[in-house]
Amino acid sequence: MTTEAKTQTNEIVITREFNAPRDLVWQVWTEPKHIEKWWGPRGFDTKVTAMDLKVGGHWRYVMIGTDGVEYPVGGLISELVTLEKIVTTDEFDVGFEDAHPEINLPKGVVVTALFDDLGERCRLTLRIEHATAEDRKKHEAMGVVAGWGSSFDCMDEYLAELQKQQA
Repeated sequence: MTTEAKTQTNEIVITREFNAPRDLVWQVWTEPKHIEKWWGPRGFDTKVTAMDLKVGGHWRYVMIGTDGVEYPVGGLISELVTLEKIVTTDEFDVGFEDAHPEINLPKGVVVTALFDDLGERCRLTLRIEHATAEDRKKHEAMGVVAGWGSSFDCMDEYLAELQKQQA
């Protein structure tokens, strides 16, 4: 599968179709035991330190690079429609800027994840909204599109593994 990305003024839209039904893609996206198996670019490990899946709930993941460097990310859920949509803030979390002062981070990022039921397949669309076009450019320069592409490759492999185990 390929990841399609489109850039608009303040927004990056990334779309990927998975060879798995929507309910399974939803579980893999929202349950910590699954998130830790695929989240982050290839070669990274991820620990889920918070996942309160409700409106107003907080999520926090710590991605760990191959060099052991930690990249904490987190946000608050502002909208949730089970199996269809999650809207959340998405920021590098406490400790990131202290550990990486050289990185000029984008602020005010809001991510909308849309899950479209295609029968035995699911289309996942990420709408990554930035406060300004400059912040979008910063995020792109950090490799957000390639990072999501790599994460989605890992997610695709994990979904295939889960389906093989269920068969």
